[in-house]
Amino acid sequence: MAGTPPVAELLFGEADATPFSTDETTVKPWDQARACLESAPKAWLSTVRPDGRAHAMPVLLVWVDDAPWITTRPSSRKAKNLAHNAHCVITVAAETLDLVVEGDAVRARDEATLHRVSAAFKAKYEWELAVRDGSVYEDGLPGSPEYGFYRVTPTRAYGYGADGMTATRWRFG
Repeated sequence: MAGTPPVAELLFGEADATPFSTDETTVKPWDQARACLESAPKAWLSTVRPDGRAHAMPVLLVWVDDAPWITTRPSSRKAKNLAHNAHCVITVAAETLDLVVEGDAVRARDEATLHRVSAAFKAKYEWELAVRDGSVYEDGLPGSPEYGFYRVTPTRAYGYGADGMTATRWRFG
């Protein structure tokens, strides 16, 4: 994803007979979507259970190394689902843009990355996490619960304007 901007295009064409705009000038730049993800106080993560049922939960999100990152405890349903099937969807609603980001989530284990992501969570949420042995812990809580950081690599994203009439699709490499 780094260095290669996604292809931005109208989501609907003239033949789709939808109420959405087909004006090319309404295509939103990825920078606007990225800023929306970076500033969102929370996002929704949708994953797939091993039996195929959907699962959605709110998550905290930071932007590090040109990608969105989420965190969850390894014993959570989200983490179990991602271990079984990395495909996921992040959704964010903002004042000017609603986003749906499809991608694949991979848990980070290398300490340098964990330190960068931990620093981002501290900067955005004032959440102090300790990195050790390839995992992240919240030492301020009893038992120092473990967390995992997951990088979500977008494969496709959709942005809907606040006007309800504009839609953009971004396709990644």
